Amino acid sequence: MRHKQFIFAYLKIALANVILGFAYAHLMVPNKIINGGVTSLSLIVYQLFHVSITTATNVLTILLLLMGWWKLGRHFFISSIFSSCFYLVCFNLFSAWSLKLSWPIWLQFVLAVVLISLGYFLCISENSSTAGLDVIAILLNRKWPSLSVAKLLNYLNWSVLLIGLLTYGARSVLIGLLFSFCFSKVLGTLLNRYRTSR
Repeated sequence: MRHKQFIFAYLKIALANVILGFAYAHLMVPNKIINGGVTSLSLIVYQLFHVSITTATNVLTILLLLMGWWKLGRHFFISSIFSSCFYLVCFNLFSAWSLKLSWPIWLQFVLAVVLISLGYFLCISENSSTAGLDVIAILLNRKWPSLSVAKLLNYLNWSVLLIGLLTYGARSVLIGLLFSFCFSKVLGTLLNRYRTSR
């Protein structure tokens, strides 16, 4: 049974990162929706220093992964290595795929909220991470359990968005704030339902 649980957990993490890789590469980046995550930080780095988005994403992911290993232990680190490597592969593959979505921006926005919330939920529910800002949120949650991971992630996202104000302007930041608010609500609902069902 333990072997089956292990396989199920890693399939769940893999699915999460396929969803996240697609959502970031084809919904967030093309629409310049900066939600405060690692990819948003990468967009800011690209604007400021002209470092490619994929390179910046890779470097930031590796740094957060190392932080998770140092502070959150072996199991979290191993599952997060798998998760983050899978995310990097998916993000790079989806970025290389020249898919142009002609759907209305509001529909892409809603789809991005749902997919990214679902991706993060699938990872967090298996004690894993994409080695994104969720690593910092999980660390802070362990220090202050009264603050939920979703709420902490929202605060971190808002901090990145304030930096984004300098490079992307008020419109992008307002869309990002709306995205971050919707994302944290959906993620919080999924995590709460998961915890009460256990």
